[in-house]
Amino acid sequence: MTITESSAVPVRTATKRTVLMCRPEFFTVVYRINPWMDPALPTDTALAVRQWETLYQTYLDLGFDVKLIDPIDGLPDMVYAANGGFVIDNIAYGASFTHEQRQPEGPAYMDWFRENGFDVRDPQNINEGEGDFLLVGGRILAGTGFRSASNSHEEIAGIYGREVVTLNLVNPSFYHLDTAIAVLDDTNIAYLESAFDEASLVKLRELFPDAILATEEDAAVLGLNSYSDGYNIVIASRAKDFERQLRERGYNPIGVDLSELLLGGGGVKCCTLELRS
Repeated sequence: MTITESSAVPVRTATKRTVLMCRPEFFTVVYRINPWMDPALPTDTALAVRQWETLYQTYLDLGFDVKLIDPIDGLPDMVYAANGGFVIDNIAYGASFTHEQRQPEGPAYMDWFRENGFDVRDPQNINEGEGDFLLVGGRILAGTGFRSASNSHEEIAGIYGREVVTLNLVNPSFYHLDTAIAVLDDTNIAYLESAFDEASLVKLRELFPDAILATEEDAAVLGLNSYSDGYNIVIASRAKDFERQLRERGYNPIGVDLSELLLGGGGVKCCTLELRS
């Protein structure tokens, strides 16, 4: 990263990403395991697929290598691929879901990892993959409070040999870490202050004193549930203040509409699992 003398705005650099996605062919909301979900509200699977395809095409246009896992009938939340595991150095730490409705997703994703040459580690503790584990540079930010158990943080520290920072989530609407923190590049993040307890905020302020602080309005459309290649950041199109702040910091925000998938409690990042070889 360099800074131009004329504008003092950092010049960001994009890095090609490899990601895993799952087409929402069977997406619907038939149970309630988070505050976003209401089985009484109608869902439009065809619309969800069209919106997802826009995200998929956006990644292709950015030059990403996009892998696909086949959706499984009866697993409507499988579209939220980020929850399927956590991958660094070609080591795939599998997911073990909290709610029984999603538990079959863990083995399905681990099977895909094995079939595609990853070193798969079966989880010994409850965790929901990149939903609660975010890599920032060499450090892993790890969420707990609603889904992933804190002892999974010790497990991934042992597997990857990296510093793991435990953060406690306190707002049920932001039940996964990737709904409350956006990783912008190897040194910068954005986050929602009200999603964390005070001890976690102390850690975040110390580690990331220049972080973007998201508004409640942008967080309410899962604006922080975004995905970055270091320059281009795909975000919820309705997260307008977040978009403004990103532009001011030298990033290129790209808005997409995943409003139908929001009915299941997921956004851009939820649909995106990074594969780091």
